[in-house]
Amino acid sequence: MCGICGEIRLDSEEADVSAVAAMARCMSPRGPDGRGLRAQGAAAFGHRRLKIIDLSEKAAQPMVDPELGLSIVFNGCIYNYKELREELQGKGYRFFSSGDTEVLIKAYHAWGDGFVERLQGMFALAVWERDSGRVLLARDRLGIKPLYFSRVDGAFRFASTLPALLASGGVDDSIDPEALHHYLTFHAVVPAPLTILRGVRKLEPGHTMVVEEGRVGEPKRWWDADFGPTKQEDQQRSEEEWQELVLEAMRLSVERRLTADVPVGVLLSGGLDSSLVVGLLAKAGQRGLETFSIGFETVGDEEGDEFKYSDVVAREFGTRHHKLRISPEETLKALPGCVAAMSEPMVSHDNVGFYLLSREVSRHVKVVQSGQGADEVFGGYHWYPPLLDSADPVADYSKVFFDRDREEYLRAVRPEHLSPGDAPTEFVRRAFETGGSQRAIDKALKLDTTVMLTDDPVKRVDNMTMAWGLEARVPFLDHELVEMAGRIPAELKVKSGGKHVLKEAARRVIPAEVIDRPKGYFPVPALKYLRGPFLESVRDVLHAPEAKRRGLFHDDYVRELLDAPEEHITPLRGSKLWQLGLLEMWLQAQGVK
Repeated sequence: MCGICGEIRLDSEEADVSAVAAMARCMSPRGPDGRGLRAQGAAAFGHRRLKIIDLSEKAAQPMVDPELGLSIVFNGCIYNYKELREELQGKGYRFFSSGDTEVLIKAYHAWGDGFVERLQGMFALAVWERDSGRVLLARDRLGIKPLYFSRVDGAFRFASTLPALLASGGVDDSIDPEALHHYLTFHAVVPAPLTILRGVRKLEPGHTMVVEEGRVGEPKRWWDADFGPTKQEDQQRSEEEWQELVLEAMRLSVERRLTADVPVGVLLSGGLDSSLVVGLLAKAGQRGLETFSIGFETVGDEEGDEFKYSDVVAREFGTRHHKLRISPEETLKALPGCVAAMSEPMVSHDNVGFYLLSREVSRHVKVVQSGQGADEVFGGYHWYPPLLDSADPVADYSKVFFDRDREEYLRAVRPEHLSPGDAPTEFVRRAFETGGSQRAIDKALKLDTTVMLTDDPVKRVDNMTMAWGLEARVPFLDHELVEMAGRIPAELKVKSGGKHVLKEAARRVIPAEVIDRPKGYFPVPALKYLRGPFLESVRDVLHAPEAKRRGLFHDDYVRELLDAPEEHITPLRGSKLWQLGLLEMWLQAQGVK
């Protein structure tokens, strides 16, 4: 896990090495173990390294293979690199290192752009051809690893984070009205290729992009997933057969994610998903597994921790369990660092939880597995069952997922920042009208797995763990598991309150009291019920001179939320006021004028 960046000139000038160096410095927390910079003519690449596989300097980046005339910068982990290496050695390729980065160089040389289809893992990468100047950029199937890009003064730049691009200078940092509409409506999800800033875009998951001969090519999709039974045999499988397939796929996924030359721990929330990961690792023979949980102070009758469940799992499997309890004062103190670590403004309350937990975890291990993705992949959310027989799936989905309707959006945003039309609704409509799935429920599951999941939970985990040089791996997003789960009949997913087939499979591994508990979320009550110093911090940021100059929101609307923050909660149980405050905090943290 690392930070990558680069500049490719689209004119006859030499690459700006100082801009690339600035991007790399900005990403130093992502890679505290090493740094590298390489420039030649029109191209320059930078890298920050977190040593996980092949800890020697032979695996340093940017990695250059002079014999093949190729260089690479790569962020992520390829779990099947040893098998690919063996296959490539059979073709006559020679290796000077023992990690996964060099395997990517040889794989590109052997199989061309299609080499990405052979990879199992998470990755964002750029491969440069010395002789032609061609650069291929690629992002993994489910967008676990980020990749942002920008056009700046005759050059194309890319980086693992949006703030790194801003640090390079010259980026258009004006607010994108369409992205703002998505942010305020689609639960702060701004779908790729958009970002909140006009001058920065992100490569969509499962896409490649080529820069050559002074031109930036259009992104090309190289992976997609079907949702809903696609084969006759899928429709005929029994529930027990699906359970066995799920369990076997999960066993393989968690074992793949042990690939490392350093110890691997687990973020254990106490919920079904992370508990299953722990149970499968323990049953695979992992002993003395390091597990980590975090808790916050209760607000009103809303509990701030789930330690009673994580304790059950830790005792059952004999893990070395670490519990971190955070006071409101420490939460408030950590907010500026948490917000600054975000590549994009992310409204979910648990960002600060992951931020603080990652700080603690990084003192013990450099790699963790985490349970993100199960709710999207296996149908765990409450808005899925109504879509089984929906007559108007776009309206039904929007009703439970969108934070604001169009009328409130128009009341909130000043005219100069409004986008024409209804971009979020049209985005959902297009998603439901395209893609091979026939049923509304399967279309919703695909939308959430390939868009919402990438730009909310997955991005959150990447940003907050990498802020402390910690690599997070997400076994529920193994692409083979996702493809298999996509074929499971929706009724078996949403039955019994959601994730039915996963729950029943998990009974063979983890205690029933963890499976049958009420559904929980990563609780940070202080950011849902804004009171005291938390409310004052939001008031201050929305009244700051920068916010006044920017003028995103109508004063009357801001005043309405500030006067009664607990009366303005979204359908997904978030604070509308926190959403506005968080956006301004992020813009100010990034120095956006």
